[in-house]
Amino acid sequence: MDDVRIDKWLWAARFFKTRSVAAEAVGGGKVYVNGVRVKPSRTVKLGDQLEITRGEEHFVVVVRGVSDSRGPASVATTLYEETEESAAKRLVLRDEKRFERISRPVPPSRPDKRARRDIRKFTGKD
Repeated sequence: MDDVRIDKWLWAARFFKTRSVAAEAVGGGKVYVNGVRVKPSRTVKLGDQLEITRGEEHFVVVVRGVSDSRGPASVATTLYEETEESAAKRLVLRDEKRFERISRPVPPSRPDKRARRDIRKFTGKD
């Protein structure tokens, strides 16, 4: 097998949980192949560089293997190689989120009935 549809490859490489979600991401402009926006039917070949945006995460990977079937995660990671810059940026973003979560104050307990009413009144969701 030399080439496979990009939506199948993204699903097999475990970037997306289902093939339909992968196809929506490709169609929505979240995936670029060699710097060009593509359609879900575009084939992926060895050596192609993919830019994948999934939520707030951004991956830049090079295709090292081609498969159209989903297997274990250990096999899926052999299908691609993430660039050094991409991995470093994702680690920095992960650390920033962790520090942001730590610095956010945690309430001592859940709001009681009166506090929930006040919250709903304040936010206008009553």
